[in-house]
Amino acid sequence: MKMKRFMMWALMAATATTTFAQEATVKEAKKLLGKSDFDAAAKMLAPALTSNETLDKAAAWNLQSEIMYNKYTTISAKQMENQVKKIDESTDTMGMYKAAVAAWEAVLKCDEFDQLPDAKGKVKMKYRSPAQTKYKNFGVTLVQAGQFFYQKKDNKNAIDAWKKYLEMKQTSIFKEVADFPKDSFYDDIVYYVAFLAYQEKDYPNAVKYASQLAAVPGKEDEANEILLFAKRETLKSKADSLEYVDMVKKIHRANPESERYFNLLVEYYNSVSPAEKLAWVEEEISVAPQNKMPWAIKGEAMMNSDKWDEAVAAFKKAIEIDPDWVPCLFNTGICLNSKAIALNDQLMDKKTMALTNENAEKVKNVLREALIYLEKTRELDPDQLQTKWGYPLYRIYYSLGNKEKMAELEAIDPTLKN
Repeated sequence: MKMKRFMMWALMAATATTTFAQEATVKEAKKLLGKSDFDAAAKMLAPALTSNETLDKAAAWNLQSEIMYNKYTTISAKQMENQVKKIDESTDTMGMYKAAVAAWEAVLKCDEFDQLPDAKGKVKMKYRSPAQTKYKNFGVTLVQAGQFFYQKKDNKNAIDAWKKYLEMKQTSIFKEVADFPKDSFYDDIVYYVAFLAYQEKDYPNAVKYASQLAAVPGKEDEANEILLFAKRETLKSKADSLEYVDMVKKIHRANPESERYFNLLVEYYNSVSPAEKLAWVEEEISVAPQNKMPWAIKGEAMMNSDKWDEAVAAFKKAIEIDPDWVPCLFNTGICLNSKAIALNDQLMDKKTMALTNENAEKVKNVLREALIYLEKTRELDPDQLQTKWGYPLYRIYYSLGNKEKMAELEAIDPTLKN
């Protein structure tokens, strides 16, 4: 029995000694803070912040916030003094802004422990009200910290500082503060956090802040672009792909004048089956028949399937909308030329390997129509910067027996004779 009592006394003594040591650590850290030896104070205090033997964790974290806050303000004041006196003296700007962020982190931890009930089960908030007064306008400092880290290409710390700024209003300290300020640059910081999170492949945060930005008038395009690209980077299944393309379609419908969303749909449907792509194109045509792009894409699809009449019909619809659209004019001419070749093979007498005069005229009529589109192409694109119309146009002149026009093209490009 005596041995048990001795062991219990020894255990209590050891606990008391450890507790005393932690409290002594806090006191020593306060002394170092009084001497403005901030780094030594923080190093001294560190064990007490996490030790289970520290009796008053809220007080310890409050001290940590004071150490970091004073380090920040001391360096900041020195920088301002140097500027006023025009003294060229370097200061620890990195340490200053890291201290600013650490100060706010410590305030949050202090508030977390400040909310816990004491031994009698009562909650006595000692630190929240002073923190509300001291840090109400501290958001600007966190923004400046993020800007500094961003300029140093330290995206991780930039995101961290900016996120803390954006989330200040939702913290336990300011959640109930009605007049908490929202700065004019708040939405810009939301964008930067979303954008940097995307760059850092932190797609959940990219989506989180881009979604928040999408609700801001005038910021929809920036937000949607991040949302879509972040979503695209996380596609793992067919279901993901369908969810992504539905998202793009929804944004495209809401912003029909923007080509970027239509182009994303083109990119997606270029990766699926021709049947799926054609079904989408038909859907686009039904929704926006005056958009030339779906007609052109349908024309290309029909062209790739050797369906010359359907291809020509689609390209002509696009040309009705944009009469000077060079690629469509060229493709129409090419499709009609290909149709003429196919018609020639179809009508040719297999015994004589020749066409009757009537059938030859049918072929020539198709070639004459092709000629209209290729000559228009030449007129609008004389230097062949958009299309290479020289050879197909020359072949049509040859088939129609127009030697004068052939000679004209040969003078421009002698290789056509070959």
